[in-house]
Amino acid sequence: MKKTLVEIAALIHGTATHTAGIEITGVTNIDDAGPGDITFAVPPHLDKAGKCAAAAVIIPDTIETFPKPAIRVANPRMAFTTLLSLFTPKPDVPPGIHPAAVVSATARLGANVSIMAHAVIDEYAEIGDNTIIYPHTYVGREATIGSHSLIYPNVTVRENCHIGDRVIIQSGAVIGSDGFGFVTIDGRHQKVPQVGNVIIENDVEIGANTCLDRATTGSTIVKQGTKIDNLVHLAHNVVVGENCFFVAQTGIAGSAKIGNNVTFAGQAGSAGHLTIGDNCVFAARSAPINDIPANSFYAGFPARPHKEWLRSEAAIGRLPDLIKKIRELEQRLADIEKK
Repeated sequence: MKKTLVEIAALIHGTATHTAGIEITGVTNIDDAGPGDITFAVPPHLDKAGKCAAAAVIIPDTIETFPKPAIRVANPRMAFTTLLSLFTPKPDVPPGIHPAAVVSATARLGANVSIMAHAVIDEYAEIGDNTIIYPHTYVGREATIGSHSLIYPNVTVRENCHIGDRVIIQSGAVIGSDGFGFVTIDGRHQKVPQVGNVIIENDVEIGANTCLDRATTGSTIVKQGTKIDNLVHLAHNVVVGENCFFVAQTGIAGSAKIGNNVTFAGQAGSAGHLTIGDNCVFAARSAPINDIPANSFYAGFPARPHKEWLRSEAAIGRLPDLIKKIRELEQRLADIEKK
């Protein structure tokens, strides 16, 4: 694909600083950009972008001067995302059922559905319009997947689980595996049947090798707009609000209730049966063990307010010097007592 800078500016609702015939053939990051590429930059990367090899740079519309041809926009990151989709379109997957797929006669398929080789669609499952099911995926009995969803290879959607519209599930994810429920009697662990399901609402993305356990009874729920990274685990009966972020290797224990717009950074976790309010942020490797009020920023284990955690960490860094001073004082006191 080849487009002029002026054409690209029109596509991303920006203003080009140069109207000469600059042609763009690719979109990439600052480090990899070459003479035919366009990239983007926001503070503090503007100086680096101004010196890179790119033909042009997408910059914030608040920047008045820039050393290279540029397009000023309100949101450079969003504009860059638009161009990535334009210059690198997704593979075209034709609708239809591959001869090597196994689709139950009782399954219901919408219009323009694509079922690729070795996928299995079990009895009474339902697939919405324009959804793509990649190879080696299993959609269980009475499970439903909405329209315009994208289910990558080796995904398992267990029986009775329900997935909304425009959902993306990356390879290896398991939706509806049994919750970890046992009763210990005379030292032996007896399994508690997990008879609930998982409900994933619209516009959710589930990362690779992520596991969402079915509820013991009722539903494990992920509400609309939430994005879940790779290697995340949500245990049985967890309820996640709208537009949350769960970064890699996060684990949420059973029956936790999480509000809207909550972020768990990498390797964070949560105890079970607690409630987390809206708009909370948990730093990497933090773990709340009690209910957390809305609009909180927590860190550490057990998780505590971020500023308090910073003071604690600073104090811990001074401990070796404090121990040394205490020993010196003890020695001086012992010398005084001898006299």
